[in-house]
Parts: sequence; structure tokens; C-alpha cells
Amino acid sequence: MTDLLRYPLLNSIKSPDDLNDLNKDQLILLAAELRSFLLHTLDNIGGHLSSNLGAVELTIALHRIFNTPDDKIIWDVGHQAYPHKILTGRAQQLDTIRMKNGLSGFPKRSESPYDAFGVGHSSTSISAALGMAIAAKKAGLKQKSIAVIGDGAMTAGMAFEALNHAGDLDADLLVILNDNDMSISPNVGGLSNYFAKVLSGKLYSTVKSNSKKVLSSMPSVWELACRAEEHMKGMVIPGTLFEELGFNYIGPVDGHDLPALLTTLKNIKELSGPQFLHIVTQKGKGFEVAEKNPTQYHAASPGFYSNPPDSGTAKPEAALTYTQVFSEWIVDAAHKNQQLIGITPAMREGSGLVEFSEQFTDRYYDVGIAEQHCVTLAAGMACEGLRPVVAIYSSFLQRAYDQLIHDVVLQNLGVLFAIDRAGIVGSDGATHTGNFDLSFMRCIPNMTIIAPADENECYHMLDYGFSLNSPVAVRYPRGKGPGKAIDKQQSIQLETGKGELVFDNEKDKDKEITGHETLKTVALLNFGSLLNEALLAADELADKYLIKVVNMRFIKPLDTKVAQQLAQSSDLLITLEDNSILGGAGSAVNECLISLASICPVINLGLPDKFPEHATQQEIYHDYGLDCSGLVKIIQDKLK
Repeated sequence: MTDLLRYPLLNSIKSPDDLNDLNKDQLILLAAELRSFLLHTLDNIGGHLSSNLGAVELTIALHRIFNTPDDKIIWDVGHQAYPHKILTGRAQQLDTIRMKNGLSGFPKRSESPYDAFGVGHSSTSISAALGMAIAAKKAGLKQKSIAVIGDGAMTAGMAFEALNHAGDLDADLLVILNDNDMSISPNVGGLSNYFAKVLSGKLYSTVKSNSKKVLSSMPSVWELACRAEEHMKGMVIPGTLFEELGFNYIGPVDGHDLPALLTTLKNIKELSGPQFLHIVTQKGKGFEVAEKNPTQYHAASPGFYSNPPDSGTAKPEAALTYTQVFSEWIVDAAHKNQQLIGITPAMREGSGLVEFSEQFTDRYYDVGIAEQHCVTLAAGMACEGLRPVVAIYSSFLQRAYDQLIHDVVLQNLGVLFAIDRAGIVGSDGATHTGNFDLSFMRCIPNMTIIAPADENECYHMLDYGFSLNSPVAVRYPRGKGPGKAIDKQQSIQLETGKGELVFDNEKDKDKEITGHETLKTVALLNFGSLLNEALLAADELADKYLIKVVNMRFIKPLDTKVAQQLAQSSDLLITLEDNSILGGAGSAVNECLISLASICPVINLGLPDKFPEHATQQEIYHDYGLDCSGLVKIIQDKLK
């Protein structure tokens, strides 16, 4: 744990109210302490880094000027909310962030009254803040609602839908665009800070308001004045779009100039109606290697600060993750098929498309944080004979469900969905969990859904799914598999809707099972990445039961023949999946067996009907009884 006593100013902040006891010079020193505390704490435990380093001054200024938690701050996505957690009484717990029973990696309403809205997915902040502003107005409250949104999140249609609505209302809403893509060049220095102070000040606002009243009775003069103001502001600030949407645009302001931020926010606090503040920050601020490569240090591993990589790039690990398997596959497939197109909604690095984007620049499309557009774009391409591959996280595909059904599957188009982060994601918690994709895809006609059990299967299933030229989803988990090397020379035998028997101790010639005629029989149908746990459990129980383990491979269409045969010949049938039990692969098996007159007891194992708390993947699997020890206990308890 990082010792807070090393940071006297930061240690004195128990709540945002304590910021009022510090003068501006002390606040600047506090920013330095806060940045150092972040670096040293995350160096020990890992976590989101670049975005948090870039939001230090903004966080201090917001909590100093506004009366939180009565005034509401909504952090879009929430990757940048660690400083917010520190200043709102959670500094001592920061070393537990994203760990089991520790702080959430994102703002969470149940964790603190200062976390006004639970977030994790992009581009929701303006809508939520507007809803709160409307509620405050109806209740006669003077509270402010503040949405802090990044330039990446502003690419989503939802953000502009909210802006369009907000500009038509008289709600007290402040939208802060945290722009960390633009460099802090001279135009975002003294001159623009000066204009921001002027444009947010009472004098300017009063003159502007009174001028509207006076000049509106003189239409030609009023039109000329509007044009003059628009052209003057357009020369120094890029705010015309937001003004047209009904906001009073202010900025851009250097987001690391704390005095300028304090003055500007103090002025804005006195203004009514929708306000738009544009600030410019630098991801990784204060840590040189993160400034140069903010993407690499978006989520940093422990030891990044005390022992940073000499090359500035992460060293590749020996065992491949499923994401790296996909990365390797799509490059190989693109060399074979000139019509293959790779598409991602702003997840180039996370989805494993870096190498593809560099080798096939003209066949790579990053659409920004716009999942709906991403899927329908792929549908349009498929209509014209291209072969799109959509690389997307499971929890992000949820945002394009209508497009999946209406634009791709209804028309039976050849789009391959490479669904990453399916099932339990671990420390990112409930907002990013991929519990639901099997359930929400399984009910759609024309879909083929495949789940690999290891890295080699993943590679060849992607190849097989691509060859079908119809709507196909290959879903795979976060992280590494069991370590099965990819064999590109020998393709695995795949047939749509057919599983593979991978364990059968009744036929095992290497083991002598005495009295096996009296042993009870267990059939375990595995769907996806938990196969290794199933095999370990089967091996442990092989001397007590006759066990068959089937790698089902296909969720849709289901291997109904093997499911029915095993249900009629076993004493216990277990389905195992890394998906919600409700509506998942186990439910598909239940539907298949319901018409049989006599079947054995069936246990569906998977993710329960609740959102998982943040912890490691293995901790969650253990808690839910989905690891080897859990499977062994369930089988023994049922058959004793």
C-alpha cells in the first residue's frame, strides 16, 4: 500500500469540502501529489493509468467549484475516475481497486454518494446528466449536472442524440469535452484561456442576452450581429457545431492549467441553461512514457513505473491469448481472401487488429464508438460481395442488437462476428461482463454460434465460420486458453451442429475399472472455454463414475442427437458454459430434451442470474462452482 503520509496535502483531503481550505498554489501542489500517488499505487497493483493522469486538474477543479454530491458529476466510461475516488474519501482503498471485495474500477452508485451514475460503457454521460438536470428542475432544486466526456466517446451517436435534445431545453447542464486527442499547442494557451474566461463571464453573458432582446426587433442588424459573433468565435474556437445545437460554447481551455480551469468553472457555475466547456488534456500527463504511448498505458500492469520496458512496448508473452489468436487468424485469412474486411468500433488494440490494420490499411475500418453503425456498415458491405469480419466485445455487441437482427441476420448476410471478452471478464466487473451473448443470439433465426474450447479450435473455428458466408458468431473469452498450440497445417474436423466426444473412461483401455457395471454414469456437455476444467474433473472422478465429456462446439445449431443419446443413457447430465444459465446453451439442451419421455436428471451450470462483482476470472469461476473443484463437488453431491 502506498503511504498517504508521504503526501501531506492529499492526506488532508477526506472529502471534497476540504479542498476549500487550500489556496490556488496549494491546489497546484495537490495535483502533483495526486499524480504521484496514482503512479506509485498503480505501479503496485496495475489499473487504468493514462486517462487518470490526464484528468487530475479537472477533477480537483470540479470538486472545488461545485457542491458535490448535491451537484452531480457523471464521468463518461469512468476510466478517468480514480482521482475522483481519491478526493471523495476512498484514497486509503485505492490499492484494492478492481480486486475482489475492493473498489470498483468504475463509478458505482452503491459504492459512494459521490458516484452519481454507474458507468463503464461509452457515451452515456450526457443523457444521464440531462435526465438529472430535468429532474432537478422539476423538483425546484438549484443543483448542477455535469457530464465529463472524452473526444472518443463523442463519436457515438448517443452523445449527439443527447446534445440535440439538451439544446432544446432550459436545463442546467454542463457538458465538458475532455479532448485529449488534440495537442496542447499555442492556440490552447494564454489566448484561448483568456477567451474562455471572457466567454464564461457575466459581462459577456449579460451583453449577449441583452443584445438579443434589443437587436431582435431590428432583424437585419440582429442577423449581422449573429454572423459577426459566429465568425469571430469561429476564428479562435471550434464551437460552431455546439452553438448550433443550442449550447453556449466555451473554450478550448488547457485542462492542466488549474487556475484557468478554476476561474472558468466558477464563471460557468453562475450561468443557466446548457453550457459546453471544451478542455484539452494529455493522456498520461506527468509520466513521460505514458505521454508518448497512452494506448499501451491505458491499462497498465504492475511494475510499469518502477521497472518500465526499455523499448516502450510491452514484451509479448509465450502463451497466446484468444485475442492474439484472432489477430493471427485475420491476417492469415486476409492474405487468402482479398474480399475480407476488418471492422471494429474503436477497439483496434483491444480486439487484436493492430497488425491487420498495418498490413491491410485499405481493408481496415475503425468506425469510432459507434457499434450500431459498425454492424450495419458490415451488412452493407456484405450485400455487395465483400466479406466483413466484425471484431467486437461481447458487452459492446449488446449496443447493436437491433442491427444484428434486422440488418444482418434477417437478410442472412455473410458477416462473421469475432466476439471477444465473452463470459466472465474479471476485474472490469459487471459493466464489461460478457454473460449474455449466447442468450441474446441463440433466439435469432439464421445464426450459427460457435464456442472454441482452446486456442487451436478458436483459429480453425474462425476459418470455418468465415467459410460459411452467412451470419456466424465465434465467441471466445478474455485472456489465455489452456495452451493448445495452433496447428495451421492440420485443420480440425468441424461439421455444423456436431460435437466431439473427448473423454470416455468406459472405453479407456489404459484403466481397469473393476465392477464398472454398477458405477453410475455422468455425461458432461461443455460449451466453450471451460472444457479444461471439465476434463480435470472427469479425470479426478474417473475411478468412481463412468464419465463422458463432450466438447459441443456449436450452441446453434445444437448437436441434438448426442444430447438426447446421453440423456437417455446416463444417471446425470450436466451442461457447462461461460454464459448466463437463463437462455444459454444449457437452456438449449433442456428444450431439446423436453420432448423425451424419460431422461436423467439435468444440471445446468453457468453464470447465475446476477451481475458478477469484480474479481479475477478464476476467483469468479471458483465462487460459481465452475472450476474443477466445483464440478467435482456438484457431481459427488448429486450422485451420493
